[in-house]
Amino acid sequence: MEDNGLPCLDLLEATPSILRGLMAELTEEDVRWKPAPDRFSVGEVLAHLSHSEGYCYRTRLDRFMKEENPEFETDDAQFHLELYRDADPEDSFDHFEEQRETNIEFLRDLPKNAGKRTATHQKVGPITLEQMLHEWALHDLGHVRQIAELVRARKYLAGAGPLGSFYQLKP
Repeated sequence: MEDNGLPCLDLLEATPSILRGLMAELTEEDVRWKPAPDRFSVGEVLAHLSHSEGYCYRTRLDRFMKEENPEFETDDAQFHLELYRDADPEDSFDHFEEQRETNIEFLRDLPKNAGKRTATHQKVGPITLEQMLHEWALHDLGHVRQIAELVRARKYLAGAGPLGSFYQLKP
Protein backbone atom coordinates (compact mmCIF):
# COMPACT_ATOMS: atom_id res chain seq x y z
CA MET A 1 0.00 0.00 0.00
CA GLU A 2 1.27 3.46 -0.88
CA ASP A 3 1.84 5.89 2.01
CA ASN A 4 -0.77 8.64 1.97
CA GLY A 5 1.49 11.03 3.88
CA LEU A 6 -0.74 11.41 6.94
CA PRO A 7 1.32 12.03 10.09
CA CYS A 8 1.29 10.12 13.37
CA LEU A 9 -0.24 6.88 12.09
CA ASP A 10 2.63 4.65 13.23
CA LEU A 11 2.48 6.07 16.76
CA LEU A 12 -1.30 5.80 16.90
CA GLU A 13 -1.06 2.19 15.70
CA ALA A 14 1.59 1.38 18.34
CA THR A 15 -0.26 2.83 21.34
CA PRO A 16 -2.23 -0.32 22.28
CA SER A 17 0.97 -2.43 22.27
CA ILE A 18 2.81 0.18 24.33
CA LEU A 19 -0.01 0.18 26.88
CA ARG A 20 -0.19 -3.61 26.95
CA GLY A 21 3.53 -3.73 27.75
CA LEU A 22 3.19 -1.16 30.53
CA MET A 23 0.32 -3.08 32.10
CA ALA A 24 1.77 -6.58 31.70
CA GLU A 25 2.26 -7.21 35.42
CA LEU A 26 -0.80 -5.43 36.80
CA THR A 27 -3.45 -7.21 38.83
CA GLU A 28 -7.14 -6.26 38.86
CA GLU A 29 -6.49 -4.44 42.13
CA ASP A 30 -3.57 -2.54 40.57
CA VAL A 31 -5.70 -1.47 37.61
CA ARG A 32 -8.39 -0.05 39.91
CA TRP A 33 -5.94 1.65 42.32
CA LYS A 34 -6.24 5.43 42.53
CA PRO A 35 -3.35 7.46 43.96
CA ALA A 36 -5.86 10.03 45.25
CA PRO A 37 -9.65 10.47 45.04
CA ASP A 38 -9.33 13.17 42.38
CA ARG A 39 -6.90 11.18 40.18
CA PHE A 40 -7.64 8.53 37.55
CA SER A 41 -6.87 4.84 37.96
CA VAL A 42 -5.36 2.86 35.08
CA GLY A 43 -8.83 1.40 34.49
CA GLU A 44 -10.41 4.84 34.27
CA VAL A 45 -7.75 5.96 31.80
CA LEU A 46 -8.51 2.88 29.67
CA ALA A 47 -12.23 3.69 29.77
CA HIS A 48 -11.45 7.26 28.73
CA LEU A 49 -9.28 6.08 25.84
CA SER A 50 -11.98 3.70 24.65
CA HIS A 51 -14.69 6.33 24.92
CA SER A 52 -12.70 9.10 23.25
CA GLU A 53 -11.56 6.80 20.44
CA GLY A 54 -15.11 6.46 19.17
CA TYR A 55 -17.00 9.35 20.68
CA CYS A 56 -14.43 12.02 19.87
CA TYR A 57 -11.80 10.96 17.36
CA ARG A 58 -13.73 8.62 15.07
CA THR A 59 -16.73 10.91 15.05
CA ARG A 60 -14.52 13.84 14.10
CA LEU A 61 -12.66 11.79 11.51
CA ASP A 62 -15.91 10.77 9.83
CA ARG A 63 -17.16 14.33 9.86
CA PHE A 64 -13.87 15.62 8.41
CA MET A 65 -14.33 13.25 5.47
CA LYS A 66 -18.11 13.61 4.93
CA GLU A 67 -18.76 17.29 5.60
CA GLU A 68 -17.31 20.55 4.37
CA ASN A 69 -15.79 22.39 7.33
CA PRO A 70 -17.75 20.71 10.17
CA GLU A 71 -17.89 22.35 13.60
CA PHE A 72 -16.52 20.40 16.57
CA GLU A 73 -17.34 20.86 20.23
CA THR A 74 -14.71 20.49 22.93
CA ASP A 75 -14.39 16.98 24.38
CA ASP A 76 -14.14 17.12 28.17
CA ALA A 77 -13.05 13.94 29.98
CA GLN A 78 -14.32 15.30 33.30
CA PHE A 79 -17.86 15.23 31.89
CA HIS A 80 -17.70 11.44 31.57
CA LEU A 81 -16.14 10.50 34.93
CA GLU A 82 -19.08 8.34 36.06
CA LEU A 83 -18.91 6.35 32.82
CA TYR A 84 -15.18 5.76 33.36
CA ARG A 85 -15.56 4.85 37.03
CA ASP A 86 -18.05 2.08 36.34
CA ALA A 87 -16.40 0.60 33.24
CA ASP A 88 -14.75 -2.82 33.20
CA PRO A 89 -11.02 -2.14 32.50
CA GLU A 90 -10.48 -5.28 30.42
CA ASP A 91 -13.56 -4.58 28.28
CA SER A 92 -12.46 -0.96 27.89
CA PHE A 93 -9.02 -1.93 26.68
CA ASP A 94 -10.37 -4.58 24.29
CA HIS A 95 -12.83 -2.05 22.87
CA PHE A 96 -10.08 0.57 22.56
CA GLU A 97 -7.83 -1.89 20.68
CA GLU A 98 -10.60 -2.89 18.27
CA GLN A 99 -11.59 0.70 17.56
CA ARG A 100 -7.98 1.80 17.11
CA GLU A 101 -7.29 -0.98 14.61
CA THR A 102 -10.37 -0.01 12.60
CA ASN A 103 -9.43 3.69 12.76
CA ILE A 104 -5.87 3.06 11.59
CA GLU A 105 -7.11 0.98 8.65
CA PHE A 106 -9.50 3.78 7.74
CA LEU A 107 -6.78 6.44 8.04
CA ARG A 108 -4.28 4.47 5.95
CA ASP A 109 -6.87 4.16 3.17
CA LEU A 110 -7.56 7.90 2.94
CA PRO A 111 -6.39 9.80 -0.14
CA LYS A 112 -3.18 11.85 -0.08
CA ASN A 113 -4.93 15.21 0.28
CA ALA A 114 -7.14 14.16 3.23
CA GLY A 115 -4.86 15.79 5.82
CA LYS A 116 -5.65 19.22 4.40
CA ARG A 117 -9.39 18.91 5.04
CA THR A 118 -10.63 21.55 7.47
CA ALA A 119 -13.03 21.87 10.36
CA THR A 120 -13.81 24.53 12.92
CA HIS A 121 -13.24 23.79 16.59
CA GLN A 122 -15.53 25.82 18.87
CA LYS A 123 -12.67 26.91 21.14
CA VAL A 124 -9.66 27.25 18.83
CA GLY A 125 -11.14 27.95 15.40
CA PRO A 126 -9.96 26.43 12.10
CA ILE A 127 -8.10 23.11 12.23
CA THR A 128 -6.97 20.54 9.67
CA LEU A 129 -7.18 16.77 9.83
CA GLU A 130 -3.36 16.70 10.04
CA GLN A 131 -3.51 18.94 13.12
CA MET A 132 -6.10 16.67 14.72
CA LEU A 133 -3.83 13.67 14.08
CA HIS A 134 -1.01 15.44 15.90
CA GLU A 135 -3.37 16.26 18.78
CA TRP A 136 -4.52 12.62 18.81
CA ALA A 137 -0.87 11.55 19.18
CA LEU A 138 -0.39 14.12 21.96
CA HIS A 139 -3.48 12.72 23.68
CA ASP A 140 -2.17 9.14 23.39
CA LEU A 141 1.28 10.04 24.68
CA GLY A 142 -0.17 11.96 27.63
CA HIS A 143 -2.13 8.88 28.68
CA VAL A 144 0.82 6.54 28.03
CA ARG A 145 2.81 8.76 30.39
CA GLN A 146 -0.07 8.82 32.90
CA ILE A 147 -0.38 5.03 32.92
CA ALA A 148 3.40 4.62 33.14
CA GLU A 149 3.47 6.87 36.19
CA LEU A 150 0.60 4.97 37.82
CA VAL A 151 2.38 1.66 37.17
CA ARG A 152 5.65 3.04 38.54
CA ALA A 153 3.97 4.21 41.73
CA ARG A 154 1.76 1.17 42.28
CA LYS A 155 3.94 -1.69 41.11
CA TYR A 156 7.62 -0.81 41.35
CA LEU A 157 8.30 1.98 43.84
CA ALA A 158 7.88 -0.10 47.02
CA GLY A 159 9.90 -2.97 45.56
CA ALA A 160 12.85 -0.64 44.93
CA GLY A 161 13.29 -0.35 48.69
CA PRO A 162 15.64 2.49 49.67
CA LEU A 163 16.49 3.07 45.99
CA GLY A 164 12.92 4.32 45.54
CA SER A 165 13.85 7.45 47.49
CA PHE A 166 15.60 8.72 44.35
CA TYR A 167 12.23 9.05 42.58
CA GLN A 168 9.62 11.76 43.03
CA LEU A 169 6.49 10.26 41.53
CA LYS A 170 3.30 12.18 40.86
CA PRO A 171 0.74 9.66 39.64
